[in-house]
Amino acid sequence: MMKLFFFASLLCFTTPFALATPVDNSNDHTVEKRDANGQPIDPTTGKGGPILGGTNHQIDLANPDNLAAQSTDSGLVPNLKWSFSDSKTKIFNGGWTREQVVTDLPASLDITGAQQHLKKGAVRELHWHRVAEWGYVYAGSVLISAVDEDGNYQVDKLEVGDIWYFPKGSAHTIQGLADENEYLLVFDDGNFDAVGTTFMVDDWVAHTPKSVLAKNFGVNQSVFDSVPTTDPYILNETVSTASPTGPESGLTGNSSYVFHQSQKARIPIPGGGGNLSIVDSRNFPIATTLAATVVSLKPQGLRELHWHPNAAEWLYFQSGTARATVFIGGANARTFDFSAGDTALFPDNSGHYIENTSQTENLVWIEIYKSDRVADISLTQWLALTPPDIVANTLNIPLSVVLSLKKQKQVLISGQVE
Repeated sequence: MMKLFFFASLLCFTTPFALATPVDNSNDHTVEKRDANGQPIDPTTGKGGPILGGTNHQIDLANPDNLAAQSTDSGLVPNLKWSFSDSKTKIFNGGWTREQVVTDLPASLDITGAQQHLKKGAVRELHWHRVAEWGYVYAGSVLISAVDEDGNYQVDKLEVGDIWYFPKGSAHTIQGLADENEYLLVFDDGNFDAVGTTFMVDDWVAHTPKSVLAKNFGVNQSVFDSVPTTDPYILNETVSTASPTGPESGLTGNSSYVFHQSQKARIPIPGGGGNLSIVDSRNFPIATTLAATVVSLKPQGLRELHWHPNAAEWLYFQSGTARATVFIGGANARTFDFSAGDTALFPDNSGHYIENTSQTENLVWIEIYKSDRVADISLTQWLALTPPDIVANTLNIPLSVVLSLKKQKQVLISGQVE
């Protein structure tokens, strides 16, 4: 039953149009005007000129669309991209963490992202947040432990591809199980570094009178003589011997904090361009404020032109290279280039696509929405389901072209000629 529901959700809530034959734009300078040397020069018209002042040439080469490669870009669109490589990394005895918050990417008002690394046995200390936390394991394996307000609890092992969601206020911790472990963290507030967002248990204990602690726990005050005065954040420990909890824990079934995506098969998506998995409140009921899609797009493939009617889209590019043009209305559009480790924010209801620019490597990324569900509207499906004469007259294109548009979303369009 779950498989049928999951497949239906893929068809109903994420899909793109497909042309009968992919269009080769490699020689179309109106689509792409690139200078091989990373200079703001149009090799077709000669417009522009070389950069003579200081510049970071590696960044220029990695972001050709910042050098006006796309003739369709127009107007003023703010920066919608941030690389974790530009973030300050905080290192600890058992690992490290680096984040992207609203001061890094001002457009990302609702979502913060972070990468976090734990060595074997290392623990992200016991804590809670005033915001919800969503996690995705992409290397190693981890043990999560959490408790809710009713005393329900969960201890569970997560492998690569597995996801967790802790509602705001849930007490939790994370431990690394493999030699090296890493995961993506997402929070439903862009200003994650604000005071009063994260609460560490040892920090609280260190700032509570020992007499009160002794009375609260029913022990001698001396027990707390060695409590750290500065919270360790990540600390080395030995791997816990605890087993995953059973039904008596309370956090099972629809109440579970964990979605074992690693145990579910990826379903190919119409369009032949790859596969994706939607994880939101419809198949992961606890996740009421953050919805996600994990996407793998084949070389030269296209995530169709579309927009999201219910939320802005935050993205994390896990592997590969990509290009996307974001249309924010009023003749304002800007193209961005992405590679592994980049994050992005496509504004609420903005039109966009994502294209895999590699000839050989799959593009893998994660989409996050501050919503209870993933939803999109396909440009091609919209046009195909609108009276065709109206569409033809609006776009000044042949009626026959409108009549050939697919009425079913295709989600991920193949970039390869069959």
